[in-house]
Amino acid sequence: MARVMIVGAGGVGNVVVHKCAAQEEFSEILLASRTIEKCDRIAKSVGSPKVKTAALDADDVNNTVKLLKEFRPDILINVALPYQDLVLMDACLEVGVDYLDTANYEPPNEAKFEYSWQWKYHDRYKNAGITAILGCGFDPGVTGVFTAYALKHYFDEIHYLDIVDCNAGNHNMAFATNFNPEINIREITQKGRYYENGVWVEVPPLSIHRPVPYPEIGDKESYLLYHEELESLVKHIPTLKRARFWMTFSQNYITHLQVLENVGMTRIDPVDYEGTKVVPLKFLKALLPDPSSLAEDYTGQTSIGCHIRGVKDGKERRYYVYNNCDHAEAYREVGSQAISYTTGVPAVVGALMVINGMWKKPGVFNVEQCDPDPFMKVLGTLGLPWHEVIDQPSPFEEN
Repeated sequence: MARVMIVGAGGVGNVVVHKCAAQEEFSEILLASRTIEKCDRIAKSVGSPKVKTAALDADDVNNTVKLLKEFRPDILINVALPYQDLVLMDACLEVGVDYLDTANYEPPNEAKFEYSWQWKYHDRYKNAGITAILGCGFDPGVTGVFTAYALKHYFDEIHYLDIVDCNAGNHNMAFATNFNPEINIREITQKGRYYENGVWVEVPPLSIHRPVPYPEIGDKESYLLYHEELESLVKHIPTLKRARFWMTFSQNYITHLQVLENVGMTRIDPVDYEGTKVVPLKFLKALLPDPSSLAEDYTGQTSIGCHIRGVKDGKERRYYVYNNCDHAEAYREVGSQAISYTTGVPAVVGALMVINGMWKKPGVFNVEQCDPDPFMKVLGTLGLPWHEVIDQPSPFEEN
């Protein structure tokens, strides 16, 4: 039996608490966030005596250290803002608590997310005998596990990887983001980036796009983005010749985003407004719908997977592995939409892997460095069944 502390009371935090409460391995759960009222609402919706709540300013390492010492968890699941990753890692290191997150660190004043800051903690975590698992949502997260599983069972070498992420849902809003608006817009408006033949290639934002077929959904226009799992997968799978990430957006979404960008509302530097410094993107975030508020009326599916090509026994192989998740079904189960569900469930699976010893090893690791088999076995039982298509033509055949 283990104690788990969850930091972050948004849509993903809601899923994580619901799923942790349903696992017999977790005896006590503490949900902490800056706004304790959000924590209390989630705890009430779960309705389990396991769940306790606390107020926490996760920007202050001393506050987190104090709460960790009081609650004494076996693992901390970080589903707060990525700006807070390093502070929470510092607190876990000081107290000696295992750590897991779903998104890599991003400095508040620069739209640049990468693993380098967190990888530097490896030796300190190793010497302390504790584990940190980085990027254990869906993408990053399950996509890395999918790739590791493919390499273990179907390939001697992986050469081409295309990660595809489709949200074919409808929330009936003119413009809204499916997770934290600030993080979402920072991610999408930066330059596209992909890995090919040993170098990183940069392109203008959303300048490369193509229709991609998705199971049960059909063809959807998909845009090349830079996504953080590319950085770790290229590092840990050295045979990769090319790695790319694609995400769907409606033309309505693209048009709104372009207008907002053109008028300066996506800027992250402060501007002076009547003597007050205001960050336009933070102000925009306050105007946009809270992603958790979209869940009740959301319909349709997400589809996220990996198209992989490589060689096995000297012969070329193709492999596609994916999950489809239904927004309405996710809401009926835990009161969240599928974007939050597909991020929160893998975080719980990863935490189970650590506390059960299967991913418990001293140091800092990305998910593809861990054994994919036990994770894949549990993933479907917790609500995200996955499907394989083996040696069928890929939509990404060009070399």
